[in-house]
Amino acid sequence: MLTERASGVLLHPTSIPTRFGIGDLGPRAYEFLDWLAGAEQKYWQVLPLCPADSGGSPYQSASSFAGNPLLISPELLARDGLVTESELAEASMPEVEHSLHVDFALASHHKMQLLEKAVMRIHDRADGHWHEQLHQFVSAHHDWVEAHALFMAAREANHNRPWQNWSEYTDVKPPYIPAGLAHRFMVHVVLQFLFYRQWQQLRDYAIQRGVKIIGDIPIYVSHDSADVWANRQLFQLDAQGNSTFVAGVPPDYFAATGQLWNNPLYDWEAMERQNYAWWIHRLKASLALVDAVRLDHFRGFEAFWSVTAGEPTAMNGHWVPGPADKLLAAFGNALQSSDSASGTANLPIIAEDLGMITAEVHALRQRFHLPGMKVLQFMLPGEPWDNTRAEDFELNSVVYTGTHDNDTSLGWFRERILPHHELLERLRRYVPCHEDQFPWEFIEYAWRSGSLLAITPLQDILSLDSTARMNTPGTSGDQSTNWRWKYSPGMLTDHARQRLADLTRHTGRR
Repeated sequence: MLTERASGVLLHPTSIPTRFGIGDLGPRAYEFLDWLAGAEQKYWQVLPLCPADSGGSPYQSASSFAGNPLLISPELLARDGLVTESELAEASMPEVEHSLHVDFALASHHKMQLLEKAVMRIHDRADGHWHEQLHQFVSAHHDWVEAHALFMAAREANHNRPWQNWSEYTDVKPPYIPAGLAHRFMVHVVLQFLFYRQWQQLRDYAIQRGVKIIGDIPIYVSHDSADVWANRQLFQLDAQGNSTFVAGVPPDYFAATGQLWNNPLYDWEAMERQNYAWWIHRLKASLALVDAVRLDHFRGFEAFWSVTAGEPTAMNGHWVPGPADKLLAAFGNALQSSDSASGTANLPIIAEDLGMITAEVHALRQRFHLPGMKVLQFMLPGEPWDNTRAEDFELNSVVYTGTHDNDTSLGWFRERILPHHELLERLRRYVPCHEDQFPWEFIEYAWRSGSLLAITPLQDILSLDSTARMNTPGTSGDQSTNWRWKYSPGMLTDHARQRLADLTRHTGRR
């Protein structure tokens, strides 16, 4: 996948400031792409683009194929004549544009009312322009969009309860659409049409600006999703649709009792009998939107942590062999991206090989020539990496100052390094450790490394502290600020753009 030295920035679209309470695919996203290109960056990495859960997490989605309707730009709808200027003004909340946190409930309340007006205008118009485009979209995406729209309509009819607790529509399947669901089915289809239309326009602009986009595929899907509802035979469920075993990870850096994700586990034997068709479909659908993907929790494909459903923590799980070479070879054959008949090269995948990584996981990644991840906050100043120069990092790798699951570099330095003299002295072997300049020192260390690709979250470029952290794994609830961070309009300065451009040129990543 990686062929030249390059660099990029990690930022989810929800973190882009707008006057509608949440980032979207509108004018400010285009401005961000202009800023990236001006900073000599070749990559924009995003989190999953699918609908988020009530807490804003894109890793617990109602569909791994659908786009998040809250990312649809009201301003672009107005430009297309689908909403009026007065309706746009009514949905606008200029007072939250400079807020550093997304209010998902408020944004959803204002935006969904506006989006449904746009949907009805498309539905009601007599001219064939919109109807023809909509028909083309449904024809191209019928293999997932109908199931998604039917699931969403049925869930609404069942008061948003989990599907295994529905009183009706539990077993309906496309192309049969019950009359009672027809209207809401249409609404959800058109919302996906609008998302995909705006995303493809934004991606086309990224291509014009010389910026490639890296997407993200979570390994697991939410139980309460169209994915599981429509494909129950591919998951470890009982006759009532409840999980028998669920996903997680054992105790690690992030959580002393492990992380209990509670996602249903795949029935990999059933997947194999279908030649991994569902996973191939999922990968192809993602790659239709982006240039490459980060494959989340890659170690779970070699062996995964299985926890009996109902356990209070992930501590009492056990490792189970995953599909490993069989799945990755199927990817290679399906994408026809191999330099050899075995399908082992050129997959547009970054393997998220973090956590408890064994020799078998490393070997699997290397057999398929997948770049792995090196996260400086995990590597430095750890003793196993002492005397390891950045220039010696594996060429086929992506180095990060941190990811969406880490603290910001400044927050990490203040919280975990400064209070501990031994760690501070060890870290000084690698970077100067001036507190006011530490995020840029860390970025420079990553940019000078031997990894072909270097990525940093925008928060580090802006030298922000822990209040700008995107996610803290293992935490959730009403008081959580996970997934809510966004920058304010004045933060993308010319000074930061030029500083990043200079560093990128000086380290040969231009």
